[in-house]
Amino acid sequence: MRVILTLLLLFASPALADSSLPPARWANEQLPDPAQEARAKALMEELRCLVCQGQSIADSNAELAGDMRALVRQRIAAGESPDQVRAWLIERYGDWVSYRPPVEPLTWPLWAAPLLLVLAGAWLLRKRLVRRRG
Repeated sequence: MRVILTLLLLFASPALADSSLPPARWANEQLPDPAQEARAKALMEELRCLVCQGQSIADSNAELAGDMRALVRQRIAAGESPDQVRAWLIERYGDWVSYRPPVEPLTWPLWAAPLLLVLAGAWLLRKRLVRRRG
């Protein structure tokens, strides 16, 4: 009987992962000022969901993404610029939260990778074309 109960608890734990608390006020509500909402929405599209990782916080249904949307809207409504809000979130969660990481020595490989891949592809294509001609 203990084994069955233990297995039931193990399989039920993912169902209990979401909280039963209501979402934050601004998680799914737009700001009354259309200009502020536009700035907040544009910023939310540039921020990565820390749970889903492949989605922006604007597209994610994760609770943490909802909390982050609410924070973005609250700070924009309080008069902060999108750059100030982004800087605060990067300070809190790291560069990874932004789809536009800063250009600095630590991120140079990230910025150089697309160029290097294009150059490698061009080199391979050239090599293949030369081989066909000769």
